[in-house]
Amino acid sequence: MHFDDTLLSRIEDAGLNASAPPQQHWLDGWIVRTNPGKARRARCINAVAPGRLPTAEKLRLAQALFDGAGLPLLARITRFTWPPGLDDELARAGWQAEDETQVLVCPQLPGINSQGTLDAAPPIGLAWQPLGAESYATAVGTLRGSSAEQQTAHAQRLRFSPVPYQGYALSRADGQVLACGQLAREGAMVGLYDIYTHPEARNQGLSQWLCKRLLTLAAQEGAALAYLQVEATNQPAQAVYRRLGFAYGYSYHYRQPPGGGS
Repeated sequence: MHFDDTLLSRIEDAGLNASAPPQQHWLDGWIVRTNPGKARRARCINAVAPGRLPTAEKLRLAQALFDGAGLPLLARITRFTWPPGLDDELARAGWQAEDETQVLVCPQLPGINSQGTLDAAPPIGLAWQPLGAESYATAVGTLRGSSAEQQTAHAQRLRFSPVPYQGYALSRADGQVLACGQLAREGAMVGLYDIYTHPEARNQGLSQWLCKRLLTLAAQEGAALAYLQVEATNQPAQAVYRRLGFAYGYSYHYRQPPGGGS
């Protein structure tokens, strides 16, 4: 399936909006983010527009921002990065490429029934529940092993996001979250974020059920197209998403300078 650059550029914009943290600076065509959470997309440079300063000077200024936040310098590189040669320039300077990620696109969301309601009941023994920003950040952070500081930063980002998030979980009667996920809708586009399944509950169809429910909810609200981001090496997750109708849109990766931390 082929998606044109205009659509993919709009999806990139939607993803930038949905992941915007309060700690964000505009630096001569660069969006510099310094949120101390676990998500790299909220603590990196996004070079999105032409500027007037040379790259070395902008890197020096960005380094000061990251140093002030106690974070390692990090740049996110996409097919829309400006200038197009920035990736090669950083590579020549010894910056290492890391974490290749695929952006997948679902051009047609699952429908709802004639009464406008959801048909599928939660899997037996599990409850479907909405979670606020703090509860969601705690739930997914606990599953991922995120630190308390990272969970707090995640909750802050969700709470102040310019694109409102809705978080949900599938939980047992004892309160244990087995799967969770979020949607962030901007007009007719919806992004799925932080989809995670407890290691002991994987390969049971929970993530597929959860994602289909999120997409149906978004369709009820007026979304017509969905996107998500998944690690290029995460084949099990990619298989789930492709069964739901997602297809490859584009990739991005990060670069760190020599000796940079994670």
